[in-house]
Amino acid sequence: MMGRSSFALSRTASFKPENLGQNALAMVGNLCFTLFVIGVLIFTIIAATYKPDDPLFHPSSRITNFLSSNSIATFKSDVGVVRTGEDFVASNQTAFAAFINITDIDTAALVDADEPTVVSEARECRVDDPIDCRDPDVFHLLMRSTIDRFKDVHFYRFGRPVRGDNDSSCHMAWRYRPKGGKAAAFYKDYRTFKVVRFENCSVSLIGMGEYHSGGNARKRKAKGKGKKEGFEKVGAKMEGDSSLALPMVGEMVDDTLPLVESEGSFSRGKYLIYAGGGDRCKSMHQYLWSFMCMLGEAQYLNRTLVMDLSICLSKMYSSSGVDEEGKDFRFYFDFEHLRDSASVLDQAQFWSEWRKWERKDGLSLHLVEDFRVTPMKLAEVKDTLIMRKFGSVEPDNYWYRVCEGETESVIQRPWHMIWKSRRLLDVASAIAARMKWDFDAVHVERGEKASNKELWPNLDRDTQPEAVLATLQGRIEEGRNVYIATNEADMSFFDPLKDKYSTHFLDEYKDLWDANSDWYDETMRLNNRNSVEFDGYMRISVDTEVFLRGKKQIETFNDLTKDCKDGINTCTSTA
Repeated sequence: MMGRSSFALSRTASFKPENLGQNALAMVGNLCFTLFVIGVLIFTIIAATYKPDDPLFHPSSRITNFLSSNSIATFKSDVGVVRTGEDFVASNQTAFAAFINITDIDTAALVDADEPTVVSEARECRVDDPIDCRDPDVFHLLMRSTIDRFKDVHFYRFGRPVRGDNDSSCHMAWRYRPKGGKAAAFYKDYRTFKVVRFENCSVSLIGMGEYHSGGNARKRKAKGKGKKEGFEKVGAKMEGDSSLALPMVGEMVDDTLPLVESEGSFSRGKYLIYAGGGDRCKSMHQYLWSFMCMLGEAQYLNRTLVMDLSICLSKMYSSSGVDEEGKDFRFYFDFEHLRDSASVLDQAQFWSEWRKWERKDGLSLHLVEDFRVTPMKLAEVKDTLIMRKFGSVEPDNYWYRVCEGETESVIQRPWHMIWKSRRLLDVASAIAARMKWDFDAVHVERGEKASNKELWPNLDRDTQPEAVLATLQGRIEEGRNVYIATNEADMSFFDPLKDKYSTHFLDEYKDLWDANSDWYDETMRLNNRNSVEFDGYMRISVDTEVFLRGKKQIETFNDLTKDCKDGINTCTSTA
């Protein structure tokens, strides 16, 4: 009884009026503490399970979809063009570089050159005197004419004009970006200009050549100058991030092999090489995903990557329908940028040096034959060369297996180091330039998908020219230039569109890769003066890049049809 009475008295005392405030504060404190504990618990669970939408953290099973998802959503993922480093750079990264208006022409800060600007003076002249391309009056005329002609691009830098093909011709180069351009890149064009002089010494432009017709303005300065002719390094790096350069499409490409400077430098180096494996002759998506794992491991181990520049083109891209060996990495990707961004050596070059110095300098090799040996376990290896040897059993012999499991969160694939071939990008830019960068684009995917009514029941009907025309009429004005990226073999299939639009197709521009083109000459030099076929993967790359340069972009599965890209019942919110 005594205990119960005491308890009752204590409860009664706690509810006395003078204690109510204290009790309320205690209850609020307990409630806040409880909410804090619950919040910490929820945050801990989210932090432990959350995976950011970053390609470096995606499991390998998702990478193919990722690589093709945004490059062009409706191109077939197994044969489509691969996303590379420049695709991850936001287009607004070039916004910090001011462009030139026609009202800026008279300012002296438009160019950078070693020679001073020629000053115009009152003088006598003869109509038939050679045109002085360095004369400011001529220079200003060429700049104004260029800006006035290309109203759909922003100009960032003009190079000083140089003498052209004859006494009345000048060549001039400039850097530019299309207005609203989606790619974070600068482009370079150089053209020939036909100039005439009148009796009062004034000059007038009577003709401008086509894209890249002014070859004299393309020449590099002597090595060691630090600049290309007439230009400063405008926008060469992303602001605030020195590791990501911006591509310059249209410049001369120097993708020669890096030199091994001396015996000592080679013997002091540390190297990584992948030997064998089942990635060869697979899709370009798988090749690049595996290659980036290898490059990422070399970066992690602080070793020079020994790579094979000779790759196998999968039959899915070849005109012969069979896998084709002996394709050069530089046909498809920008080796100059890779070489300048990472420490790499060609495999043939490496083994030549290795045989020369192996015994003399005691070079050693560490062999790894199990992909489950993680890069973290190799971090302390002191041997000159780490060789990962892969067997013949697929898929355990795929290079990308090295980066799976616990390694996936450690090895970061350095996407910024790999870019598409600037030679292919230059072909795409030339096509866009011929349409004055003022065109819309539509992708029409047909082929095997259109004939498979079980998986794509509406695709054939929705991509008939009449159906495409009905869609375009609601979105693209009549008379516009329309570039059609398609796998349809017969281009006459799209003739009904010609009544409303000026249609353009990839094969109209064959001269950009034929035997008289810069692309042909430059790829021959990479291929021991043997001709190079403009193969299926190159065609897809250029077709895709031209599509992406269109002002409006109409896609097959996003716009022309409600069928799913990967077949019935596979549609997603981003299909």
